[in-house]
Amino acid sequence: MTKKILILSGSPRKQGNSDLLCDEFMRGALEAGHTVEKVRVQEKKVAYCTACYACRDTGNCAIKDDMAEIMEKMIACDVMVLASPVYFYSIDAQLKAVIDRSVCRWTEVKNKEMYYIMTAADGEKESMDTTLACFRGYADCVEGAVEKGIIYGTGVYHAGEIKDTKCMQEAYMMGKNV
Repeated sequence: MTKKILILSGSPRKQGNSDLLCDEFMRGALEAGHTVEKVRVQEKKVAYCTACYACRDTGNCAIKDDMAEIMEKMIACDVMVLASPVYFYSIDAQLKAVIDRSVCRWTEVKNKEMYYIMTAADGEKESMDTTLACFRGYADCVEGAVEKGIIYGTGVYHAGEIKDTKCMQEAYMMGKNV
């Protein structure tokens, strides 16, 4: 069965380590016959949530930026990939803004297969625990979400360092096996 996959790449660096893993996941998924769209959050205009709660009354966010387009993709996909470098043991601000802004229509995001991609300069998986908890916290709010896979890109700092690790093959195979 062909699935519609949305990759939300939180990497602020184009061709950064988590972004490269997203590309490998996408390559595998495309080869498997799925429809894939990668959104580089850094390239979109997404303001942070101001807690105005206008969405309670209208069902739509009062902030007019690229989030409305991203929200539609989040609702429509079958598979969601969340990818971020680890920033102070958490996800980066770009992806956090997208997650927070989804509050306007969060109940419409349902029944998703969830994959998580994380990269960090630290060489220990444990340094990613809080980042993973952030991803899982979002998934806990998605009705019918099922965690399907995690990539731990440890010990990489400079853009492109991930190319020399087994994570590239893991990401490719994870995408291929969606």
